[in-house]
Amino acid sequence: MAYTTISTDSLGTGVGFHRPEVPVFEPLTPTDPAIKAMTDLKKVSARTIFPKESIETANQKMIQNRIRMLFVVNISDEVIGLITANDILGEKPVRIAQQDQKKHSDITVQDIMTPVDQIDCFQIKDVSTARVGDIVETLKSKKRQHALVVDYQGFSNKRTIRGIFSLNQIARQLGIQVRSYAVGDTLAEIARVLQA
Repeated sequence: MAYTTISTDSLGTGVGFHRPEVPVFEPLTPTDPAIKAMTDLKKVSARTIFPKESIETANQKMIQNRIRMLFVVNISDEVIGLITANDILGEKPVRIAQQDQKKHSDITVQDIMTPVDQIDCFQIKDVSTARVGDIVETLKSKKRQHALVVDYQGFSNKRTIRGIFSLNQIARQLGIQVRSYAVGDTLAEIARVLQA
């Protein structure tokens, strides 16, 4: 079989590149399918950080990406934990600084992250039949701001994180003004909508 050449152009200056589209989260009601409130990692790139990086670096990365959670990964790109803005801005750094005699600037992601063995997750098959209210009720019972959704991928059927639920994102989609990033405050606001 003979192949032909394809014409080329000079790239030029000032050229960017495609990025995943910013997801558009539509307004929801508590009875809507839960999958509509999930950030789908097949459509949006996960944001990650290494465990030895400073919590200040993690905080800046969250601010730049307008998110409140990062996956903590090892050099093999396997998730070993999570770190949230609440972890960084809450009591954990103060406790670590006092307990380990560290300066705030020396506290690493690894010092305050939630390790993978302490992270609960949903199965995608359960999420696909759940309602938004079911997710909120589960987050409420676990006193969690975020929940992960797992799926199985590839020939080896490897367990993989497929999506993320964020209490603040759900609140915004329900039309609730998020005034505080405290889990209890957000849950109280959502509870009022669920009871309406």
